Amino acid sequence: MLQTIRRFVIDNYLFGEEGQLGDEDSFMETGIIDSTGILELVRFLETTYGIKVTDEELIPDNLDSVSKIVSFILAKQSDSQQTPHDCSSRLPEETRP
Repeated sequence: MLQTIRRFVIDNYLFGEEGQLGDEDSFMETGIIDSTGILELVRFLETTYGIKVTDEELIPDNLDSVSKIVSFILAKQSDSQQTPHDCSSRLPEETRP
């Protein structure tokens, strides 16, 4: 996951200049990604990892470095595995919709 995200950032924002990106480097502080670039990054993450990033989650703590993105995605995936997606199968048959 880390390498996939690194490769996306390097290819799309650093034009292949791999040596310019550390896993902890702040995208905003270093000017690697601007606010428009973050939206493109979010689309990539949602498509690649099957997650949905809400407006409330569009914060630097989640998306401002490769390492922060990896932690954010792992947390999102963990949360989605713990949340039942179809509760109707757990209801008694007579109360199912």
